[in-house]
Amino acid sequence: MAATRRASPGHVFLAAAALAIAGCSTSGDDYADRVEIRRTSFGVPHVLADDLGAMAFGLGWVHMEDYGHLVVDRLTMVRGEKALVGGAEHVESDFWWRRRYEQAVEAYPGLAPDARLLYEGYAAAVNRFIEQHPSRVPEWALPHFGGIDIAAHWVDETLDGATRQFLSSQAERRAVRDSAAASGDGSNAWALGPTRTATGNAMLVRNPHLSWGAGRYSVYYEAHITVPGVVDFYGDFRVGYPMYFNGGFNADLGWSTTNNSPDVEEFYAIRADPADEDAYLLDGESIPIERTTIEVRVRGDSSADTSVVSREFLHTEIGPVIERSADTLYVVRSADWGEYRRTEQFLRMMQAQSLEEWKEAMRLRAMKESSFTYADAAGNIFYVWNAAIPALPHPSGRDTVAIPITSRTEVWQDLVPFDSLPQLLNPESGYLHNENDSFHYSNFESQIEPPAIQAAWPDRRLRLRSQLGLELLRSADGVTLEELIELKHSPRMLMADRVKDDLVQAVRARSPTGDVLAAIELVEAWPNTSEASSRGGVLFDMWVGTYDELGGDYAAEWTPAAPLETPSGIGDPALAAQAFDRAVRRTIQEFGSFDVSWGDVHRVRWGGIDEPVSGCPSYLGCFRHLAFDTDEDGRRRAYSGDAWILAVEFDSPPRALSVLVFGQTGDPDSPHHRDQASMFSRAELKPVRFTEEEIEADLVSRYRPGK
Repeated sequence: MAATRRASPGHVFLAAAALAIAGCSTSGDDYADRVEIRRTSFGVPHVLADDLGAMAFGLGWVHMEDYGHLVVDRLTMVRGEKALVGGAEHVESDFWWRRRYEQAVEAYPGLAPDARLLYEGYAAAVNRFIEQHPSRVPEWALPHFGGIDIAAHWVDETLDGATRQFLSSQAERRAVRDSAAASGDGSNAWALGPTRTATGNAMLVRNPHLSWGAGRYSVYYEAHITVPGVVDFYGDFRVGYPMYFNGGFNADLGWSTTNNSPDVEEFYAIRADPADEDAYLLDGESIPIERTTIEVRVRGDSSADTSVVSREFLHTEIGPVIERSADTLYVVRSADWGEYRRTEQFLRMMQAQSLEEWKEAMRLRAMKESSFTYADAAGNIFYVWNAAIPALPHPSGRDTVAIPITSRTEVWQDLVPFDSLPQLLNPESGYLHNENDSFHYSNFESQIEPPAIQAAWPDRRLRLRSQLGLELLRSADGVTLEELIELKHSPRMLMADRVKDDLVQAVRARSPTGDVLAAIELVEAWPNTSEASSRGGVLFDMWVGTYDELGGDYAAEWTPAAPLETPSGIGDPALAAQAFDRAVRRTIQEFGSFDVSWGDVHRVRWGGIDEPVSGCPSYLGCFRHLAFDTDEDGRRRAYSGDAWILAVEFDSPPRALSVLVFGQTGDPDSPHHRDQASMFSRAELKPVRFTEEEIEADLVSRYRPGK
């Protein structure tokens, strides 16, 4: 029998509002009768339903089975109720989300009926699971969620980040940008046309990057959803959402996303009305400032001890006020503010059966960001730098300058049309790629230029990971799907190709002896790879970090004049040699020897698995990007980067391979928490079950959720 839970006043208010708007049932019986879940090897769920609402119920149910605590925690956050259950440390988050929640309440009735069906079915599954399995969710969880909570889960993600950038000091802004550029975190996406593959079928690789840790913002979740005659899609479904930044494939087409961080906001400075502190001036008119007061309930020492914190927010017809002085209002106008149609767009993309239908879904423009790399069964490959980017009547202020305005005509009104965005279809050389760099080199032989429309277009950029990706793809000729995956897992370390010869020359010029001589001989013989068994890479990585700490730089920084050859060389040979001496001592001190193998140091440690792994951080120029934390024993544990890999060949039916390093569930006691980690460490993928025949042949369990 389900445990009795007491609702606080804050819980009651939001629950009533959500249920009234969404019309959500908490019983789930009507949904459960219309959906079946089939689990195949590795716990992968295949949700087969009669309609979209029941499908979303099934997807919500498997999310709760595998990540119940995370789903409830995030939906409580979305409702602006974390402070009510967790205390004052969550007040700022609650204010952030409550503002967006109120927008979602207003937007919800106007959302597409299909999207509301998805939200309401998903919420019903969360409620049903809480009722039936109270021990598998937080003890304070209540079955009070509605479709509005699910819709509000995916709202504007760029506004606050851009605002923080604007309000911070110039030095801090530069540090943030430089740090982000240096990290190299992100994703990889490849598409090969028929002329590049052994079978004459187009191929697609989806390889997004996320943190693996328990506190990660969102979790890739492998699943297959089917409503006969409506949708049949296999890919990733982030935990807590029916559809969110999805990538994958149906029988006809597929796509992958890579972050492109477009500048979809502009900051404006509007003159305050000197005669009225509650108004501003625009086109000679005095216009009242809109004011909204939001309250957040905060838990004290007990659930019965709560207080209320209120805050006032200001808004203009141009956008929210982020700061004001005695005579000026600083406002931000964002293309992303209040956007709630993304689920509808991804559903339409999943339902598309051709490139034109898929583009028509993209023209909804609800998905405001991400580069999309596409392939289909007709042999098309396509890339678009997707962004709801404003067409500007003025040069962009980026995140540093507020444009002074006195008239509405000085403010951007329209977006750059989708068909004018940087894009490329079926390049003659037969490949497309993106690794979070600018769109210009998505195909090197057919480079993309931005349209002649004034907008905040990104600067031309091609970092080491992207350069290696280009090398690998351009070498792909007549490849099978398995060979393409082997290329994707290349252990090459491009940084070593660019600077090692100069390093060896600089160290030998000092006539080294002892350990330093033996160490430089090791590096010279090392094949410039992060292969787990190779020796020399750990020492080279230590030298890179040490040289950077001492202020070392390249002899030639990256330049568009030589985009595949730079950066290269060592700018300060004497400093490089000095750094190498220190790196040898550091490596011996930390690992007992300077010739330790890469895999002895770099490990996949997950759910009791502890195995060597190839791959390295992007700053070293690896395409298989992995970031590492240092464990107590001094070894480096992969915690981010490669995690979810999906490779598809568009045969009839499609053939696909995949791996999800952190498994199908966050439950450490489940075998499906760890059963893909070893496979991942060995750069192996499992076969995807897409057709009914494949599912039935690999069936492990089948059940109706909530029954």
